[in-house]
Amino acid sequence: MAKTLTDIKRTLDGHLGQRLVLRANGGRRKTVERAGILSETYPSVFIVELDQDENSFERVSYSYADVLTETVELMFFEDNQEKLALSGQ
Repeated sequence: MAKTLTDIKRTLDGHLGQRLVLRANGGRRKTVERAGILSETYPSVFIVELDQDENSFERVSYSYADVLTETVELMFFEDNQEKLALSGQ
């Protein structure tokens, strides 16, 4: 989908405040899946506020390069329907 870091940031800017599910590479053939809300975007990173009932910490941050290299995959939801899957391709 998005080809550059700037494209990824612009796409995420348009989804601020929306619910999402993220899949991240946890290392050693482990995949971590978390749900939350996209809360902030900065020049190099974005922040996701996590659902507190499922996670032991409040928020996580990832770089746009993580999305570009497909280390992190984001899926946005609207009205319980999958709206957009964002990955580096």
